Amino acid sequence: GVAPKGVGVQVPPSAPCSGALAPKRLVPAKVSAFMLTTLIYIVHIFVSFFLIIVVLLQSGKSGDIAAAFGGQGSQTAFGPRGAATILTKATTWCAIIFMLTSITLSIAASHKTGPKSVLTDYKSTPAAPAKPGNSPAPKK
Repeated sequence: GVAPKGVGVQVPPSAPCSGALAPKRLVPAKVSAFMLTTLIYIVHIFVSFFLIIVVLLQSGKSGDIAAAFGGQGSQTAFGPRGAATILTKATTWCAIIFMLTSITLSIAASHKTGPKSVLTDYKSTPAAPAKPGNSPAPKK
């Protein structure tokens, strides 16, 4: 039946959508995937530069020449653990974001191209089997 004019019809979410009731995609799937990948590239590049700057701004711990040859005395191998400054926290978060964007971009690249091998285009010819009785005699 048809609903009377002016009465709204509520379609349950479990109903299959087709025809006039199907939701329209504003952006095609390929374009949205491209835009997302581009956004991840931009974030990755900015985080890379920020990570470089933050690491270069930090001061070294025990940076004298005696530390290179074990002249720190009874301290641990990497020096005493100091309080975490804002630069060390920024370095940690930048490194985490850098690793996540790197993994995401590598997964996206592998999905786009598919698994590849160096030997995909290599055409091998099967080797002829050895004939019995023609083996060289062992040397004594």
